[in-house]
Amino acid sequence: METKTRLQVLQDHINREFTASPSPFMLWMRPIVLAAEEGTVTFKYVIREEMSNPIKSLHGGVTAAIADDCIGATMFSLNEESFYTTINLVVDYFAPAHVGDTILAKTLIIKKGRQMVNAQCEIWNANETRLIARATSNLFKTNVVKKTLQ
Repeated sequence: METKTRLQVLQDHINREFTASPSPFMLWMRPIVLAAEEGTVTFKYVIREEMSNPIKSLHGGVTAAIADDCIGATMFSLNEESFYTTINLVVDYFAPAHVGDTILAKTLIIKKGRQMVNAQCEIWNANETRLIARATSNLFKTNVVKKTLQ
């Protein structure tokens, strides 16, 4: 039986919910994979009530979590054995998104060294006319080896 790469697992979920994530929090957010290539992913989310703040817009903490998890999935797309951990995450918020809205999260690796990676995630409204937030993150390569995704 052939073992699939992490990138292939992401690509197998294109246009459907990513149910193979090792992150329970990501599973709770219910991302739909729109694109996955080495070093970049695009996920779609529908904002649910439990993802909102008291005024029914996307909670800033959930926005940050989306960015962090999407960047993590981007690291998985590289098919490396080592786990990378976030050492910082900076989020700039530009516009609200509301319960029922669809948003897109697109990632990009800015620079990859032997131990450190700098990555970005932009979160857009569904038709990509309004930037909701942009996050940048630095990640550090650990000695922890990832489990194989099924």
